[in-house]
Amino acid sequence: MEHIVIIGNGISGVTAARHIRKNSDKKITIVSAESKYFFSRTALMYVYMGHMKFEHTQPYENWFWDKNSIDLKEGFVTHLNTDEKILTFKDSSTLAYDKLIIATGSKPNKFGWPGQDLKGVMGMYHKQDLENLEKHAPNKEVCKRAVIVGGGLIGIELAEMLRSRKIPVTFLVREASFWNGVLPTQESEMITKHIKEHHIDLRLSTNLKEIKADENGTVKSIIIEETGEEIFCNVVGLTAGVVPNIDFLKDSNIATKRGILVNRFLETNIPHVYAIGDCAEQHEAIGQRRNIEAVWYTGRMMGEALAQTICGKKREYNPGHWFNSAKFLDIEYQTYGWVFSERDKLEHEKYFQWQHPKENICITISYDKNTHQFLGINTFGIRMRHEIFDKWLTENKPIAHVLEFLSDANFDPEFYKLYEVEILSKFNQENNTNIQLKKKSWKRIFSL
Repeated sequence: MEHIVIIGNGISGVTAARHIRKNSDKKITIVSAESKYFFSRTALMYVYMGHMKFEHTQPYENWFWDKNSIDLKEGFVTHLNTDEKILTFKDSSTLAYDKLIIATGSKPNKFGWPGQDLKGVMGMYHKQDLENLEKHAPNKEVCKRAVIVGGGLIGIELAEMLRSRKIPVTFLVREASFWNGVLPTQESEMITKHIKEHHIDLRLSTNLKEIKADENGTVKSIIIEETGEEIFCNVVGLTAGVVPNIDFLKDSNIATKRGILVNRFLETNIPHVYAIGDCAEQHEAIGQRRNIEAVWYTGRMMGEALAQTICGKKREYNPGHWFNSAKFLDIEYQTYGWVFSERDKLEHEKYFQWQHPKENICITISYDKNTHQFLGINTFGIRMRHEIFDKWLTENKPIAHVLEFLSDANFDPEFYKLYEVEILSKFNQENNTNIQLKKKSWKRIFSL
């Protein structure tokens, strides 16, 4: 019987295992050094914040794996021999495979800061990070202050987690405005203001120089590069992005750059060895996507596509239109298609923006200034329907169509206030147009 071994029990590896089992009776073994059972990584923050217990993050009961004939092996892989098709573990044990799927995810970026490996320095990516955070920051009495380095989505999540336990937070962000390398200025400035309103000590245009230790080798303070200021703290969160977790492959003959190089079928340069999820790097980017995408849903889609290939129905990985969602403290964020920061904006792109005068609600719509084709949308504080925007992007709808039917894409509950009239009015005023909401849209708005 063909033996499929999967290194990594995150969303990519587990999805591949589930779909291989649905379509075959192959022997499947999932290998993990992090935890025996699959859990939802994105839910770790809610465990720390007291909204759920760790066992609630596990979508499958422990009996699920035996019932579906999926073997689980705990262990850390240190070496891979692709000639003999054998994995070697830290305890010197070995495991043979017929086909290998590498789904080892990512790890926090480290930039050679002095003290970056001290006790009390952590990311927020793995179960062990949650355990470290509970140890070093159980409350404000033990942790007098935490410093977070890096202004991405995980950084803001970690800040929210710590503030939920009333632990003071200093947030070091190298950009002049929060996430301004991703978001247009209007949105970046709104989020920057929102962070400060939550009593987070946000330091913009600020870099970490070093992390200092006490006599026990634990974090004592950090030094800011620009000013030399010392900030005393008990925890340092490193959230300056991630890098593929592939150190164990350095002596193998698998081709890598930042990640494991794969083609559209997620095949590496070695026959019967595949890579999926955060650790996989496309030889050539798919459209405007990055070669490496550390996103939950793309990992799931890779697992589904590869399972079909493993089971004899070869399928290209095709993630479709870009979308993502996140939460900046109290503000929900969604993006569909492409809305770049001003720094990366393309020559043919034009932005229409609307922002509520008082509340943290805004949208940015990107469209082609020549053809008026809809290219993408960012929304903050307004929930939108994925399937509608996906359809509009596929059908290359013009911005006029998007504005006419914008309320049909609104996913907010029935009694939420709607803003389509104000949004459309601003667009008409700025562009000297007379676009009208369609009858279906008007009916929904005025039914309130």
